[in-house]
Amino acid sequence: MKIGFSAPTQGPLSATENLVRLVTEGEAMGFDYATFSDHVVIPTDIEAKYPYSSTGEFPAGSRVERHEQLTEMAFVAGKTKKLGLVSSVMVVPHRPAVLTAKMLATIDVLSGGRLILGIGAGWMKEEFQAIGAPDFDQRGKVTDEYMNAFIELWTNHKPSFNGEHVRFADIVFEPKPVQKPHPPIWVGGESGPALRRTARLGDAWYPIGTNPAFPLDSLARFKAGVARLRKLTQEAGRAPNAVGLALRCTAFGEQVPAKAGDGERRLFAGKPAEIAADIKALREVGVAHLDFGFGGTTVDSMLGEMQRFRKDVLALV
Repeated sequence: MKIGFSAPTQGPLSATENLVRLVTEGEAMGFDYATFSDHVVIPTDIEAKYPYSSTGEFPAGSRVERHEQLTEMAFVAGKTKKLGLVSSVMVVPHRPAVLTAKMLATIDVLSGGRLILGIGAGWMKEEFQAIGAPDFDQRGKVTDEYMNAFIELWTNHKPSFNGEHVRFADIVFEPKPVQKPHPPIWVGGESGPALRRTARLGDAWYPIGTNPAFPLDSLARFKAGVARLRKLTQEAGRAPNAVGLALRCTAFGEQVPAKAGDGERRLFAGKPAEIAADIKALREVGVAHLDFGFGGTTVDSMLGEMQRFRKDVLALV
């Protein structure tokens, strides 16, 4: 199992010196990959419901300075040697399809094949409107079409595409990504449409367990989600186990409620030995990638939490 950490894309920790220190020292500690979140702008008035909080409120602390996701990933690629780079997740309709495919291919080439493309369809209508993205209500269809266009550009030496939102032909698109047939695609989301998208085109499912509408906060609930995915994958004409499993953990430790919504033990709650046992259990289910959001308001405090996690939790796995 590979273990990742969230790299800051916003606030003081994302300043150049802080960011470089976090990713280089995280790499030196032995973390396998870093994740990068995606917002282009944050509207001042948001009526859309944030999927990963019980209230639907977007975290107030997120209304701060923020880097563009893919630009930061390219910057970090140049500062590291082997650290994986995961978009967590890239909102596919936010950027034009052909340009985005080119940017992603460039990151993969210049990093020596370290890109993992985590994708989502997006949730904030106001942001779609502010940046001139395609119609929010069509975001699922746009996401699927853009992804098919990406794959065409990355894998065909004479790419052409004639869709409703993307059209191209008679172009040269080189160099192709280093990874073949293309960088791994991790599909985020927990809803039915997200699972069906994963089943059709995903290399891995990449949920967060804290979505109140589709909770995956216990091992039993996560296993049930995997079972649904396997069924949908088979129905999509692929082998049931064709899709790998990745998971994002946003909170862990004794401050997390001990019980999940189904009355079972809540994943990643409790003492280090209990968290280590959860990691082992998820590995047995087939989770191959697991990343954590580490706290801290300074570089030293965040790195300290990362070091303690490796010493106290991962050493027991």
